[in-house]
Amino acid sequence: MDTLYHYWWIIIVLAFIFSGLVTVNQGYINVLTMFGKYQRILKPGLSFKIPFLEQIYKRISIQNRSVEMEFQAVTADQANVYFKSMLLYAVQNADEETIKKVAFKFISDRDLMQALTRTIEGSIRSFVATKRQAEILGLRREIVEFVKDQIDHSLEEWGYHLLDLQINDITFDQAIIDSMSKVVASNNLKAAAENEGQALLITKTKAAEAEGNAIKISAEAEREAARLRGQGVALFRQEVAHGMSEAAEEMKRANLDTNVILFSMWTEAIKNFAEVGKGNIIFLDGSSDGMQNTMKQIQALMMKQAGQK
Repeated sequence: MDTLYHYWWIIIVLAFIFSGLVTVNQGYINVLTMFGKYQRILKPGLSFKIPFLEQIYKRISIQNRSVEMEFQAVTADQANVYFKSMLLYAVQNADEETIKKVAFKFISDRDLMQALTRTIEGSIRSFVATKRQAEILGLRREIVEFVKDQIDHSLEEWGYHLLDLQINDITFDQAIIDSMSKVVASNNLKAAAENEGQALLITKTKAAEAEGNAIKISAEAEREAARLRGQGVALFRQEVAHGMSEAAEEMKRANLDTNVILFSMWTEAIKNFAEVGKGNIIFLDGSSDGMQNTMKQIQALMMKQAGQK
């Protein structure tokens, strides 16, 4: 008991030392003040502060923070635009000067968030006010870049920096949405009609080209057939004339009348009419006088052709 009485001061010293030990969690930095004045910072790990004199003024998180915002803006043509966005920000670094800015610029995190969101909303509203309603949907990236340029300096003064700003949703009043839907629908109908017209034009053009090619091919075939028919008729006539000449010469040598040849042609013609004729009635003078008249006409024709040669 006497021994403990003699070493009481050791117990006091140990209690004093242990009361000054401070553990700072990873991702945080503690700010110490003494008599209300900034003293120093404590980084993550086990640290020592002067008991009863140094006080932990604030614990600063250096981790990323996010906040969701919803606000309204008005375009140059007086259309209401509603934004839903997500803001990602963090303390610039763990340097002492930066931590001092973060610790003493605002009374609380609530005041920081209010200033930050109002600054971003004001920047977006000023940008939207210069644009028309029809342009807004295609300007997400431009809006984000404009806001970053506007608030980077302010955030730097506060010890923060903007990591990302995402505009998740942009909507309009229902009347504007309905009118936009009608415009899109009418444009789609117009594009469909144009495409249908182009398809019909292509179809008609190809059909006309095919018809023209068919007519051309048919004409070429008809011309070739006519040429071949002409050659056939000419060859037939030539062979007939040659055969008749030989027959006439034979009959002359036999002292026979060559009119027999004409008579034979006459009878063959009548036979041919009967066999291959497609009509039901053939008007033909089959009398002997009719035959004589026909033979005289044939002889006159042959004599005429011989005189022309």
